[in-house]
Amino acid sequence: MSGARSHEELIVWRLSYELKQGVYTLIRSGPITDDRKLFEQLRSASSSAPRLIAEGYGRYFPREFSRYLRNANGELKETFDALRDGVDRGYFEQSQIVPLQRLSRRASKAATELIKYLRTAKPPNERPPRRQ
Repeated sequence: MSGARSHEELIVWRLSYELKQGVYTLIRSGPITDDRKLFEQLRSASSSAPRLIAEGYGRYFPREFSRYLRNANGELKETFDALRDGVDRGYFEQSQIVPLQRLSRRASKAATELIKYLRTAKPPNERPPRRQ
């Protein structure tokens, strides 16, 4: 799959993981900790994307991996929107979420590009044998 030997080598996973870490830092303290629903939504959506990418990578077949990437993309969009909701509720400043939303967009674009690639990728058992 695009030459990656593990899911951690994928750009989409790296960006999603960085987004998750940034969200965790953002929600660690402040008034959002009193809004359990939004707090959990942000934590769940941001952590789901890298997990789905990892799981999809481990599924072996391009079509299955694509399905997991589409789900991860949905989680990235949910994270993006929940961050905006946090601003709307007065929990964050716009300047705090801009870098995280940028990461969300970049990860979403990377997921979309990988899905495009996987449409033409052959399952491992249909590839010619590797030369040694």
